[in-house]
Amino acid sequence: MKTNRRTFLKSTTVAGAGVMIARDLLAQESPNEKVAFACVGIGGKGSSDSADAARFGQVVAACDTNRNQLKGGEKRFPGCKIYEDYRKMFDEMGKSIDAVTISTPDHMHAPIASMAMKLGKHIYCQKPLTRTISEARKLAEIAKDAGVVTQMGNQGTADTASRESVAMLRAGLIGTVKRVIVWTNRPIWPQGNERGPEAPVPDYLNWDCWVGSAPMRPFVSGAYDPFKWRGWWDFGSGALGDMACHTASVPYRAMDMKDPTSVQAITSGHNFDSFPKWSQIEFEFPANDWRPGFQFTWLDGGKRPDPELLGGLQPASSAFLLIGEKGTFYSPNDYGTSRVVIGPAKDEEQAYLEKVRPSLEIANEGHFGEFVQAIRDNKPTFPKSNIVTQAGGLTETILLGNLAVWAASKPDEMGEKIDWDAKNLKITGNPTDRERLESLVYPKYREGYTL
Repeated sequence: MKTNRRTFLKSTTVAGAGVMIARDLLAQESPNEKVAFACVGIGGKGSSDSADAARFGQVVAACDTNRNQLKGGEKRFPGCKIYEDYRKMFDEMGKSIDAVTISTPDHMHAPIASMAMKLGKHIYCQKPLTRTISEARKLAEIAKDAGVVTQMGNQGTADTASRESVAMLRAGLIGTVKRVIVWTNRPIWPQGNERGPEAPVPDYLNWDCWVGSAPMRPFVSGAYDPFKWRGWWDFGSGALGDMACHTASVPYRAMDMKDPTSVQAITSGHNFDSFPKWSQIEFEFPANDWRPGFQFTWLDGGKRPDPELLGGLQPASSAFLLIGEKGTFYSPNDYGTSRVVIGPAKDEEQAYLEKVRPSLEIANEGHFGEFVQAIRDNKPTFPKSNIVTQAGGLTETILLGNLAVWAASKPDEMGEKIDWDAKNLKITGNPTDRERLESLVYPKYREGYTL
């Protein structure tokens, strides 16, 4: 996509709110004006991400380690070139690509995203942004230096009701917030298990490229591909990594939930290979220049908060709440699009909503459309989940919790408290398993892969 095409479509305003890409203008684009996408991972979540790329632009290259998916990609995206190794794709197609979607297992997000951005490509990367903390910090630095447009795939940030929730909380609807609790029904895949026996690699799978930057291991039938990888430390980030970038997004934006000073967890126990079946993680956040410190609790694996905190309501399966001095803000879904205000603040909800609405930007074409508009307008930090100002910091915060999970390997026993220097990405104090904990901050890549 040439520079002059970035200004093809400018945003307009209606009733004081920013309006995103119009369908009729997209439909009128000529092939030379379309954003040229390469899609890495086109099955699972990659199926919808690549479909969005085709809707808003043209898919010129598709990469997947699953050869069956690639066969389908050739049919879905006529004329696109297919690859099993993203490095070869960038070598051969780099000059023909404007933007890249990344919908792979967590451990491959950072190597792919960094290579793409260093080549000057815009990226849309699935959540969590990375598997480890330093990778998230590094990608934000690369994105800023490269000046590319970025977006992490936590689509709730584009929902108008979600943006209303953030704005009302920041405006003081429930007063000073004392505690944040977020919970999920994940995992919905196996966790806390042994690997199982080695099996032959299926003909359809490029296992070497699938393992990628992680330590090589034998293939196990039904354990990793196509979806169960989330439960393994080398490839995924567990229930926390899967859902917290969604469900904790409103609290993060509303509370500037950055730079925690410590984490501690209790879990069902784990073997340092597979994540536990459930966990409860406690984060401590210090005061900043506009709010006091507070506690953040994460619950997964079926754990729920006490209904008394919700005024007697039964907690939804995946939700969040913020407890403030003037009341409680409860959202019974992952994005803050539904809300229940409990306590005295309830009487002020409508007034706060009317107060914040005029300043909201409306994403008429949704999360992916916001990304494409930013490419066209050459505004790298316009997307609400861009890596530099939003997604990088959110991912750092969330992934810190997995250090506490690692340290809580004994069943039903509170693990060691991990003290954290967020500015310098350093574990402070003298934890028992420092070397392995630090591998969740600074990973080591298999030969042939770099950040």
